[in-house]
Amino acid sequence: MTTSNPTAPLAGQAPTRPGSTRRVVDAPMRMFHWLFALCFIGAYASADSEHWRLLHVTLGYTLAGLLAFRVVYGLVGPRQARLSLMARRLAGLPAWLASIRPGAASRPDGRQGLNLLMALAVVLLLALVVPVALSGYATYNDWGGEWLEELHAFTGEAFLWLVLAHVGLIAGLSVLRRKNQALPMLTGRVAGSGPDLARRNHGWLAWLLLAAVLAFWTWQWQDSPRGLLPGDAPALSRDRAHHDDDD
Repeated sequence: MTTSNPTAPLAGQAPTRPGSTRRVVDAPMRMFHWLFALCFIGAYASADSEHWRLLHVTLGYTLAGLLAFRVVYGLVGPRQARLSLMARRLAGLPAWLASIRPGAASRPDGRQGLNLLMALAVVLLLALVVPVALSGYATYNDWGGEWLEELHAFTGEAFLWLVLAHVGLIAGLSVLRRKNQALPMLTGRVAGSGPDLARRNHGWLAWLLLAAVLAFWTWQWQDSPRGLLPGDAPALSRDRAHHDDDD
């Protein structure tokens, strides 16, 4: 009598080699993700300080530019980065919400729910950049009065809560799957055999995106007589006082 090995690969499947990985996130998406996170953290931290006003505005502009990149890349980029893929993931949200109602025929799938909420949080974060950036631009140029300032503050706080929800969902999925779900955004790869979901890394585009952001920051710093750093805050205060006297 022969005994089967439970760890042997099934017929027609390639064996998983120890240490094998496959690429699931390309370099432009990873660069976008971390620049987006950095800009929000910096913009939120500098929101209430006159000393960092120009830096706050610059990071807000950068968020808007990164959103434009993500939309274009999501329309013409590789399949795994397409916005249509995100839309297809969210298509299952109504059915999952129906399954959590009392008396539903099927029990809700907790893991699917976390995945759907993760996709929803990402979509809302991208969408929220528009009112955050527009209200911030209007406030910076003294358009619209206090209601725009309040709208900018409200959307900024909403953005923060969405970021915290996003981080919490990543932690929850990491516990359920017993894998670090944030790691692919650093390395671009996950353990396992099989074809790469992201066939090409497009590293040149990631470096081009970073160069564009750094070039914009440099231009903002050189073009503004006030500078971006807090050491130039007195000049900013003098300019604002002079503007108020003229009014």
